[in-house]
Amino acid sequence: LQGEPDRVPMAELLMNQSVKDAFLGRPVLTVKDDVEFWYKAGYDYVGLRIDSKLTHEMMKKNAGIQTSSKSSVGNSANNEERAWATEGKGLVTTMEELGKFPWPDKKFNYQNFKEANLCLPEGMKIIARSGDIFTHTWEIMGFEHFSFALVENPELIDTLFNKFGDITYAAFEGVMDCPNLGAIWYSDDIAYTEGLMASPMVLRKYLFPWMKKIGNLAKKKNIPYIYHTDGKLWEVMEDMIDCGINAIQPMEPKSWDAREVKKKYGDRLCMIGNVELDRLSRGTPEEIDQMVKECIKNLAPGGGYCVGSSNTVADYVPVENYKAMIEASFKYGKYPIKL
Repeated sequence: LQGEPDRVPMAELLMNQSVKDAFLGRPVLTVKDDVEFWYKAGYDYVGLRIDSKLTHEMMKKNAGIQTSSKSSVGNSANNEERAWATEGKGLVTTMEELGKFPWPDKKFNYQNFKEANLCLPEGMKIIARSGDIFTHTWEIMGFEHFSFALVENPELIDTLFNKFGDITYAAFEGVMDCPNLGAIWYSDDIAYTEGLMASPMVLRKYLFPWMKKIGNLAKKKNIPYIYHTDGKLWEVMEDMIDCGINAIQPMEPKSWDAREVKKKYGDRLCMIGNVELDRLSRGTPEEIDQMVKECIKNLAPGGGYCVGSSNTVADYVPVENYKAMIEASFKYGKYPIKL
């Protein structure tokens, strides 16, 4: 992960459907179309989500959470809907409710991986995505109830973490033999811009053991293990490295100074992102050009940096600004960096 390649790579966890359509000038309807987008945009991988019955959509339907406004993030051609998580009491708040929850079996659909391998350009890899052990646990309980249960009902907390952890681990385990698998990308937000959503003690007890088990899969396969979480993470950086994390994304500028992260952890972690999403959405192509230039200047020397947004390329990012980010990456990202 460290060392200087020929140019600074680019990476994104998710890319909005409308941006992909606009970039190619036609709808992205199939896995083959999706591979074509990532290839023509200049990425050396295609990111594919591991499909299972345990999805946010299932969670929303079972919990009766209302959704609104099409969001369409993800790698598939299907639009997804934007939803708001339960803050108070969720669907599962007792062991009795847990027993009645319609848990899916651990069967996963890897058809998109098979299709991608049939049309993958030479030298291009697949990154498998899954995650949300922490997020699913608090969402199914409601965040307030989750917070109280950490003290009042640790048995329920432990059981839910293990349920979701077991499913997520199995999802990654099943993709390990996929041809051209280049990395795995675990996503699970654990922090805000001000700090962690739960104490380090909670994360160390319930989440990080599962993340380390997933990391051991990547280590055995000898592929990178990428982690997406928003927010400020200083308190658990060593924990994440101990889990086997090789790269962290998206490096929100509002959360911390990426230059300081580079200085302290650049020899052990690759950094992905840091192109501020608000400016990527509302700035001009010229402003995007300069923002990418600064990111490359500050973070790329010595290697261990990938250009990308500070979250995901959302539906409100103008395609002109997205193209400006790509073009700036190629313009300024040739090694050795001379900016």
